[in-house]
Formats: sequence, C-alpha cells, structure tokens
Amino acid sequence: MNSSKQTTGPGTSQNTRHDGGAAGAAARTGGGQIVLAATPIGNMGDATNRLIGLLETADVIAAEDTRRLHRLVSALKITTSGRIISYHEHNEATRTADLLEMVRGGATLLMVTDAGMPAVSDPGFRLVEAAAKEGLTVTAAPGPSAVLTALALSGLPTDRFCFEGFLPRKAGERSARLSELAGEQRTMVFFEAPHRLEPMLRALDAAFGGDRRAAVARELTKLHEQVLRAPLRELLEWAETSEIRGEIAVVVAGAGVAAPEQPEDHVAAVNGLVAQGARLKDAVATVAEDARISKRELYSAVLAARA
Repeated sequence: MNSSKQTTGPGTSQNTRHDGGAAGAAARTGGGQIVLAATPIGNMGDATNRLIGLLETADVIAAEDTRRLHRLVSALKITTSGRIISYHEHNEATRTADLLEMVRGGATLLMVTDAGMPAVSDPGFRLVEAAAKEGLTVTAAPGPSAVLTALALSGLPTDRFCFEGFLPRKAGERSARLSELAGEQRTMVFFEAPHRLEPMLRALDAAFGGDRRAAVARELTKLHEQVLRAPLRELLEWAETSEIRGEIAVVVAGAGVAAPEQPEDHVAAVNGLVAQGARLKDAVATVAEDARISKRELYSAVLAARA
C-alpha cells in the first residue's frame, strides 16, 4: 500500500460523493479497469454506496439486461453518466473484444447482471478471463449473493460447500450429473427455475435418497421470502402440491463420511471363496489384498464368526 490517502470509510470525501472508489481511483491514475459489481437480488435496500457510486460515474456500463439496469437506476433514484452496453450470454463472444478495447483506452467499465454477482452463473466470466490474460485490471464491488444467502439460511454445514448452478434440463444428463455428485461430502448449492423444481427434487431424491437433508430458498430478500428445511422426500411432496413462483435456490447436505471398513465386513467374501473350493488361508489372503486390510485380523474375524 502506498502512502497516498485511500480511505473510503464513513465520513470521507469519497463516500460522500458516491464516486464508487474504484471509478475514482481509475480517474486519478488514468488507467482503465473492469469492476464487477453485485446488484440486489430482490431488496433494493441491499444496494451498496459503492454500487451507487459506480453506476453514477463509470465510463461504460455493461449490463446483462439494459431494461433491468434502467429499473435499478430508477429505483435507486440516481442517474448514469456513462455509455450503457448490453452484454449477455448471446453476445459475450463477439462483444468482449470491444469492451477490452475501451478498458485499454483508459475507461472504467462496470459489469452488472440482473441480480447478484457477475460471472457466478451469470455473464462476466469470458470478460474476466480475457482481461486477466492481458494483464488488465479487474476488481470487484462485492454485495448481495443468492448462493451465499441461501447457504447461510439453509441450516446446513457451511464450512465446506460447492456451487453447482443449474442442473441439465434433460433427464438423462441430469441423472448422470447427480450420479457424479452422489458421494460429494460438501454442502451443495443449486439454482432452479420454479416450473422445473418438482422434477429436480425428484431427481435429487432418486440420486441422494429421500432422507438427505436439504433446503429450498425462494424469493430471497423479498417480501415473500420462504426457506423450507426438510429431507428431500418431504420437499418433493411439498413441490408436488404447491404452486411455486419466484427465484429458487436449493441447498443439499453432502454425503456422510463412510465408516472405515472392518475385517468383519469381509467374512462373507472369504466364506464364498472357501465354498468354491479355496483353502481358508488362500481365501483370506485374496480378500485381504483386495480390501487392503490385515490378513491376520481378517483370519481372526473369520474364526470368530465360525465359533
């Protein structure tokens, strides 16, 4: 950190002017940069002072949906001064180069999506990846996140988790993905559309078992916020009889840690080989090697079972 004053806390001139911090820094240094800014996921009161300042001062605003951006600006009762450009999954590939050229020219480019953090199940990844390869400055204005909000409210372990986004829509592809996740021990966070929640929960029930703990979070931070915490089978029954609306996040507990195998678990395998004509000693050696357990302990377990 250099010796120049960088304070942006309450009562400072930066905070008072709502210059967004990052935008102000770019203006002072003359260097271009990309700022990924989180927008409210429902409650406009969650908009940060930094987001407001960036919206007011950024040279360029890349928005997933320009209409949603205008509604956000109107709700916050502010005005933008920069150029507004649409940037979404259908034009990322062709528009990224143009945005990078603006940043090279010294512009502060603000990237916002419809809700939450850009690049997290939303446009922005291509832009960040390309900028990083060129060594261009990329920073973030953190804020609301549906992933973290749902995780925190789920009542499930939060020390280790993974975000899986939207599952494939096709049943076969969805089943294959869930089969890969069946042994995942971290808490898992998914997104889903309300009209696909029931088949998703049915697939989760089939892949993970109906007793697996989970939570369905709906309309987070909004007036009708709802978080249902129950085993998957109960959540499926609720979805089958309910009219579901709004944005959905599903949080699922990870698989339990399997108990370490004991010699007693392999006695049947030894007896099976013996029944086929193998000598007891040879059968114990074969099974112990395959199971990577002690031959002596397995032999003792077989004798104890016969006693």
